[in-house]
Amino acid sequence: MLWVVTELYYPEETSTGYYLTRIAEGLTVDFEVRVLCGQPNYSARGTKAPKREVHKKVEIFRAGGTTLDKNIIVFRLINMLTLSISVFFKAMRYIRKGDKILVVTTPPSLPFITAFASLIKGAGYILLIHDNYPEILVAAKKTKENSFFVETLNYFNRWLYKYANKIIVCGRDMFELVKKKTEGLDIPIETIQNWAELENVKPFPRDENQLLKELEIEDKLVFLYAGNMGYPNDLESILECADKLKADDRFCFVFLGAGVKRKWLEKEIQEKSLKNVKLLASRPRSEQNIFLNACDVAIVTLVKKMWGVSMPSRTYNILAAGKPILALTEKDSEIAKVVEEDSVGWTVPPNEPEKLLQKIFEIYENKEKFAEMGNNARQSALKKYSLETALEKYKAALK
Repeated sequence: MLWVVTELYYPEETSTGYYLTRIAEGLTVDFEVRVLCGQPNYSARGTKAPKREVHKKVEIFRAGGTTLDKNIIVFRLINMLTLSISVFFKAMRYIRKGDKILVVTTPPSLPFITAFASLIKGAGYILLIHDNYPEILVAAKKTKENSFFVETLNYFNRWLYKYANKIIVCGRDMFELVKKKTEGLDIPIETIQNWAELENVKPFPRDENQLLKELEIEDKLVFLYAGNMGYPNDLESILECADKLKADDRFCFVFLGAGVKRKWLEKEIQEKSLKNVKLLASRPRSEQNIFLNACDVAIVTLVKKMWGVSMPSRTYNILAAGKPILALTEKDSEIAKVVEEDSVGWTVPPNEPEKLLQKIFEIYENKEKFAEMGNNARQSALKKYSLETALEKYKAALK
């Protein structure tokens, strides 16, 4: 029996929910798959899913827990605590000796609860790392690098890694970081990148894009940021550039998504009268082909100290849409490797708006390269970042 343990699963279509759903369903060819998850609390918030059901050959067990507003930190912690307790008791009830467990590191309490239950029950667990803790908290400036909290979490991480059968990471920089963190434990680590939704996202003619027409920006050079607006994302540099370019009618910046920085964005746009910035609400995955094609260049951002910590999954669908990428990222990060290996865009260090501004002017002067870069992006998605490629790697890793 293979268990997949994740907070988010079908009908959730938010990043983690989407990926874990496709992984679980894709593995049913080789494994008997069960999922232990929570109730929808992101894109499908408000939906009351059955406590137990079978969907596409996967038996789903949903644990109870609070579904308070995740953008309020106290509520988010309560959600994490109640879900973790519920998952633990469900795991103790249903997991059997000899079962395999694939557990994702979101939320960060989930792998510890799952590991504890699996050790009691005599099962083996494999960690799927989407975000590295405590590094992401340090990068987001929620704690200091040498704090007692960080030292304590690192101590517990060593325990978590020690008893894992294997660790799967979704980036080559993450591989290097986790290799360092597990030094001396002799734990196998494998890199399996996420993938593009090639069947739903593809290049679409710019002059037929309805969103560009609705926004009346067809004559601008459009930069799009679509995705989570969280602490690990450098939105400040983009907005500073937009402020400096507000008298230049050649450019427009479109932000689409939600997160803790959205209110800050709204305030800044209003106070600085940024007519060259459009802020849009999140849209469902089913509309990705429209909004990802509503630009000339797509922006992917991380703040400093995010090397090896996380990989924005939206990157792969930008490739599928055949759009050049402007990445605000550190040198040799997974994003930088993706952009530079196949010549699909440009990279700029995060939190350096002056360098970003110069790059924007450079991009404008080289508009004739967009078509070639867009074709490179689409070919990269087709050859390297398909669901089939990822599933074959997961099957091999789990066997």
